[in-house]
Order: sequence, then C-alpha cells, then structure tokens
Amino acid sequence: MASPLEADRPGKLLAEARARMRRLGMALRTEQAYVGWIRRFILANGKRHPCGMGALEVEAFLTHLAMQGRVAASTQNQALSALLFLYREVLGVELPWMEEIRRAKRPKRLPVVLAREEVQALLDELDGIHWLMASLLYGTGMRLMECVRLRVKDVDFGRGEITVRQSKGAKDRRTMLPARLRDPLRAQLRETQRIHQRDLAAGFGEVWLPDALERKYVGAAREWGWQYVFPARRRSVDPRSGVVRRHHHEESLLQRAVKSAVRRAGIAKPATCHTLRHSFATHLLEDGYDLRTIQELLGHKDVATTQVYTHVLNRGGHGVRSPLDR
Repeated sequence: MASPLEADRPGKLLAEARARMRRLGMALRTEQAYVGWIRRFILANGKRHPCGMGALEVEAFLTHLAMQGRVAASTQNQALSALLFLYREVLGVELPWMEEIRRAKRPKRLPVVLAREEVQALLDELDGIHWLMASLLYGTGMRLMECVRLRVKDVDFGRGEITVRQSKGAKDRRTMLPARLRDPLRAQLRETQRIHQRDLAAGFGEVWLPDALERKYVGAAREWGWQYVFPARRRSVDPRSGVVRRHHHEESLLQRAVKSAVRRAGIAKPATCHTLRHSFATHLLEDGYDLRTIQELLGHKDVATTQVYTHVLNRGGHGVRSPLDR
C-alpha cells in the first residue's frame, strides 16, 4: 500500500506538468490529453515515481494499450508523446532508451471524399448556424476547430478572403470567402454583434485571447473584432483563469449535426466534418487547380500531404485506365 507521501506524488507531478505546458503555451486540449496519459501511466505502475521507471515500464504500458485496450496507433503515439514530454520537459531527464522506443505504425488510408451531389444532399439536411458552418468547411477547406475559432476580424468581405490564425503547426494562412456565403455570414455577424452588445450591457463581453494578448492590449478581449463569429449559446467559466467569458460554439454540436445529416441524406460513406475538407481539396483538383495552390489553401507543410488527393482521383503517377473502359 502506498504511503501518504507516495500517494501525494502524482498530484504534485501533474501540477508541475500543467505548469510547464502552460509556460510553453500548449493548447488546453493537449494539456488535458497529456495530463490524462501521465496520470494513467503512474497509476498503472502503482503510483511509482517516473524517475524510478524506464523503457520496460513505458513499453509495457504501450503494449497494454495496444493489446488489452485495442487503441489505435495514433492513440498509442499520443500516449508516448505525453510520456516523452514528462521525462524531457518536466523531469529534465534525457535517457538513451527514450530514443529506442518505436512509435506505432499508422495505417495509410485514403481519405473519405463525397461526390458533389452528396455534399449538396448533406447541406440540404442542415439549417441555421450548422448549415453555415458546414458550408464554410466545404467552401473554404478549413478544419473543424479553425471554423469554430474564427474571429470577426479575420473575415474580409472586401477582399473576399478568410484568414485562418494559428492553424496546425502554429501557422496563419488565407483561404477564399465563397460568394454564396457572404450574405449568410453577414447575417450571422449581425446576430453575433447583438449577443456581444447584450454581454457588454451585463458587464461581460470578454473572449479568450492567445499568447497573453490580453495583458499586452488591455481591453482587447471586449473589442468587436476579437469576438468569435460563432459564439457559444451561454457564457462559461474559463477552466484556466476562472474568468466568465463567451466561448466559441461547441464543436461537438456541429459534429453531431453533420453525422445526423449524413444519415438522413442516405449517404453510406462514413462522412464527418473533416470529410468536407477532403471533398474541398478533391473537387478543386477536379476543377483543374494545381497542387501547390491547394496546398496553400489547406495549410499543408509538405505538398506530399496534398498529393493524397491525386490518388483519390486516380490521377497519380500510377493511375491507369481499365481495359474494360476501352
């Protein structure tokens, strides 16, 4: 049985891990995931301190996840990343065995892509804010979280473009603003402004700002330009600061709406919000746009990532025509 001192160790270590992640500016979701894996690792080893463990315990933990937990390769790799962060960034330990642990090999799968008719059928089953958000996913190629985190200041009607801030890899990029969505988006912004005005009148009106901008630009959190285009229905307490704010629309609500729309539209493919991004890229290729342009719109670091869509089209270097079609 663990002593009181041993029982208290996980809590102290997790607090240190949280503090280090916040110092490095890591996302809240990453913090939550990493802390969860570190906690599971410690508990799986009888609350022993990680300094007293090594490759054997890490390998056993990952093997248990794969064999008994049957988790995906990506989940195994996330757990490994959390443990590597623990040893390197929190404990300050660089051990040779850490480099020898191999990551699980992720299967290479082609993305699910909807035909244009299927996209239209899916959108026809949506309405209101979820129709607009799903239309933006397909019409701009944005990721789900990029859409829900969109700020008012990053929608440029004059130039017909949207700036995506702090996307994957902490990079900014620009994509188009579909002409068909200009009027619906203006209507959404009018409603968002009404919500913001009510919040200000009630003594609230703040949103979360990245990279300590709230301290650098006092009052910016209440400014109209920083508000989310798609605000949450209710104000909530920030889990880190304890400040009551209006957060962005809950992404799970859009995910459920799209899943339900896929079912109602009779689409047999396992389509999700991200499928709309895949469909965006594929349909641009069908329209004759080059890979480099699509790469920039999607925000891919390497054009090789974008090339997967050529295989979806069967237009890659090894694409051939069936003799049955001759």
